[in-house]
Parts: sequence; structure tokens; C-alpha cells
Amino acid sequence: MPPAPNPTTPVGGDLCPPAHPTSPDPSEALVIAVTTRAIFNLEEEHKLYLDKGKEEYTRHQKSNQDKPLQPGTAFAFIQAAQYVNKKILESNPAEKDLFDILVLSNNSPESGVRIINSTKHYGKGDSIPRGACFPTGRLDEDSTQYLKSHGVKLFLSADRTDVCNALRRGTFSPPSHVQAPSTPLRVVFDGDAVLFSDETDQVFREQGLEGAVQYERAMEAVPMGEGPLKAFAMHLGKMRKKFSQEKSPIRTYLVTARSGRDMGIRAIKTLREWGLAIDEAFFMDGAPKGPILAQIQPHIFFDDGLHNIQGAQNVGVPSAWVPSCC
Repeated sequence: MPPAPNPTTPVGGDLCPPAHPTSPDPSEALVIAVTTRAIFNLEEEHKLYLDKGKEEYTRHQKSNQDKPLQPGTAFAFIQAAQYVNKKILESNPAEKDLFDILVLSNNSPESGVRIINSTKHYGKGDSIPRGACFPTGRLDEDSTQYLKSHGVKLFLSADRTDVCNALRRGTFSPPSHVQAPSTPLRVVFDGDAVLFSDETDQVFREQGLEGAVQYERAMEAVPMGEGPLKAFAMHLGKMRKKFSQEKSPIRTYLVTARSGRDMGIRAIKTLREWGLAIDEAFFMDGAPKGPILAQIQPHIFFDDGLHNIQGAQNVGVPSAWVPSCC
């Protein structure tokens, strides 16, 4: 989810205008775009759209417009992000380096009334954003074209096509469902192909484990390249530094398949070179990640391996797959 400039605006105005005068400044904030299918559970409605078409889908949404949707995978993550905003503003009411959440929908404004009502239902006390954005009005249209122009650094979607489109445009991500724990905000990153580049993964695929270990030993003093989530992690780290470690509303974790003995040193040196402080690091040496994730109980876990995503889901951890095969 690399950052992006702000050169253009869609016809008709901003993608999502500020909800009120104290909204975060997108030029300074950590901008996160989340689709309605990620923040709310819309799987039945999505199936209805696929099976019976737009008219039946719109009719269903209009007839249920006053019935709040159930929370989806990214719901707890967004709640926790808003909690971080609250703690930062308590410390400094003039602070502009905040989470800025855009709820992005391909619904038409007419059928999107239920989305807006749901954000209002859960939005008491600013627990989630109070508004939704409807830039296209077509569920089959690519709304990711607007992400870069609004400086989006993290894109959460339940749709693989959206995710791949976002990756090609230099923004990033995706979720996969479960219940959410309480604050502080807890974010878990995998290492290779997520926080770091996939250079060692490529060596592993070509030369096996021994080749990868030898490569890491030879490159130990050379920091790894950046992965798709480095920019997001760095901004999180900048926000975290506003607090002491004991009082921080943000905790970050590295949970990697690397072994600590043979391949951990380069990872630690890379984080040090970047100036990125991670609260806890776990080098699993190929062991399943599910048990440690169950203990951490993160609001979101990022990994490029579908087997790790499945393991996270099996223990009730909200997870986001970082595809490398788009």
C-alpha cells in the first residue's frame, strides 16, 4: 500500500468529502479506503447481485434500507483506527497525522441508502466513519481508479479483482472474516513479500531452503527491499512514536516463517535500517502461525500465503491476503 500523490479529482468533486471541519487532512493523514463488503457483511447481497442482477439487488437493498448490516472483516480494524485518532487528539487537539477512513462503495446512491444508514447506526461516538462514497454506481465497475488521487496508502477489499487492480495502481490490500478484539489497535505483518520484498522467497522457490539460508547469510549486511506494506507500516510507526511504548494505542508485530537462527538477523537489521520499531517479532521456522495469532488477537493480519490466511481464519483472526500473483 504505497503512498500516492494527489493530482486529480473524479468528475463531480471529491471522492469522499470531509464529514465535518475536524476531519483529518488527507495530505498528512494515513488514508485508508475500505469497501463496503469489507467493513460490512454483504456476502448474501453480493450473491443476490450475481445470481439475479442489479434490479433485484437494488430492490432488496431499498426494502431493507433501515435494517443495519452486520459487521464485516475490516470493521474492528476501522474501529480501532478511530480509537487511535481519539487518543492522538486527546494528546494534541491540533494533530493532523491521523487515520483518514474512506468507505468506498460501487452501489448507486439510490441503493446505497442502506450503507449510509449502517454507518450511521454504528457511527455513534465516531466508532466508524459517518459517510460512504459512491464514485461509480455500478458493482461491476473498477472504483480503484480513484485511490491514488486521494493518497490512499491501504486499500481493504473483499474482491480479488479490486485488490489486483489496486496493486497495479500502486495501492494495496484485502480481508477475510471474523470477530474483533478490543483496543489498542493490533496489526500483524508477515515478512517476505509483505513487509519486505519477495527476493528471498524467489531464491527459496529456485534453490530450496538451503539455498535461501545461504543467500541470507551472504546478504546479512544488506537491507532487504521494501514490500507492498512497508509504507503503511512506516506511517503506523510514525504515529506510534507520538506515545511512550507503555501508553501507545498501537501495537505492531512481525510473525514470519523465517527461522530466528538462520534468517532472523537480516530481518531485524532491515527494520533497524528503516527506523521501524516493531513491538514483538516471532520467527516461526515454518511452524503454523495460527496459535501465536490466537494469542495476539490482532485486528488484522497481513500475509501473502493462503495457507497462513486459512490458519488465521481457523482461530478467528481477521486476515488480509497480500497477493503476489496478480
